[in-house]
Amino acid sequence: MGLLGMVGDSFGCSATGERLVSAARDGDIQEAMALLELNPRLARYSTFGIRNSPLHYSAAKGHHEIVSLLIESGVDINLRNCRGQTALMQACLYGHWKVVQILVLFKANIHKKDCFSGATAIHFAALRGHTRCLRLLVADYVPSLPEFWNVMHAKSTDETNKEAFDAVALRRLINSKSDGGVTPLHLAALHGHAESVQLLLDLGASVSEVTINDGSTIDLIGSGSTPLHYAACGGSAVCCQLLVAAGANMRSQNTNGLTPLMVARSWHKNSVEGILTKWPEVPVRILPSSYLSLPLMSIVKIARECGWRKTSVSSTCHDPCVICLETECTVSAEGCGHEFCTKCALYLCATTSSSTSIRGMPGSIPCPLCRHAIVSFVRLASTTPIKELPWTNKSLALCAAGASTGSKYAGPAAITSSKYAGSLHRRSEMRSLRSTSVDLGCSSFRTASSGKLSSIKLNCTGADETMPCLVNCFRPDVQRSSSYRERIRRYSQFS
Repeated sequence: MGLLGMVGDSFGCSATGERLVSAARDGDIQEAMALLELNPRLARYSTFGIRNSPLHYSAAKGHHEIVSLLIESGVDINLRNCRGQTALMQACLYGHWKVVQILVLFKANIHKKDCFSGATAIHFAALRGHTRCLRLLVADYVPSLPEFWNVMHAKSTDETNKEAFDAVALRRLINSKSDGGVTPLHLAALHGHAESVQLLLDLGASVSEVTINDGSTIDLIGSGSTPLHYAACGGSAVCCQLLVAAGANMRSQNTNGLTPLMVARSWHKNSVEGILTKWPEVPVRILPSSYLSLPLMSIVKIARECGWRKTSVSSTCHDPCVICLETECTVSAEGCGHEFCTKCALYLCATTSSSTSIRGMPGSIPCPLCRHAIVSFVRLASTTPIKELPWTNKSLALCAAGASTGSKYAGPAAITSSKYAGSLHRRSEMRSLRSTSVDLGCSSFRTASSGKLSSIKLNCTGADETMPCLVNCFRPDVQRSSSYRERIRRYSQFS
């Protein structure tokens, strides 16, 4: 069984599975929709060896439409590859904030850790300095409250505000450690990402966390190093100034007896020696991060409850969203009362940098119409919650139904715009290229038709159980893509 399982992983669903992988990697939404309509279980296909799924490829390349399509097809949003990385980690690594936003809306697990380094998605975002991804990752932890800044900086005496959200959980998330005790603040400081450092400090990152020698990592700076040691090694003057202003100890020594100043000299970072030599005579005031977004939590909750897809404006609607002019208004900004659609409000919270010049508390975003500070969005009375959430799609469980009754499968592609339909093209002479054809839509069994494996049935990697396929894949209205025809033509030249 072990040998057959390995062979199944190698060859099972290789034809259509690799086509879906190619479509996810290249951003071919038409091909992906047609393939998933034929066989929804392909969403859980993974390549042999590195075991990257189509969700991993589309997330790493930033194809957010395909990511959404795969999730709605029923794929496990927290699926791991051979390194234990999820699609959310890869999206954060490459800075695709639109993908991160979709994964967060579908409640991807942000606490998952990479198997090789123990890093979370926040570590990957801080490593590359993707600050937009960082603020999206903490959308469920930063409340839409005016007193958030004061509570995090111990300036609020109102106990009601302190009990309104779990500040301890937020600090625990921000200060999560990977192997060697490295925090996201260590990584952002080392690589000189000042905006990420500033946001992490606003979210409760500790400047006194130190690395440890756990025997699994090689720390060239030395264990017992603080984020200031890492900033000194990276040579970022701005990061050093931010950490010193936040209370970092310039005299702290790691296990090698090195202070941040000694680390800077050993790595020839002369530009930061002046900052690390003496304490500033006047306390430096740290301005709030422009990437802190207080309304994000409120709009994320509304989007999960009521959806965020663009829908056409009804004929009786006389007040569409003033930003896109395409959909009806579903939310309003607290304070000024201006109304927007959910998708545009999400875009504002994810992309707008809060300005310290507007009259509002830190973390508020300016209204695009009146520049009033927005702290929270509220749902309009006419906006009703959706009955079935997108992530409860049961298309994988129903993929083998309908053939016996003659009904067509109505998968995720069937409910989407018809302009993507019919992108698979089939040539009538395809069956003559092989002595025995393989059914492309088989979700559970795959019969190898060549050589000594002609009688072996291979279990598909995406199948939960062994059961015969009931779906007839050779439909008269479905054809193969032109790229597939080109590959077959090249293969036939050498046969």
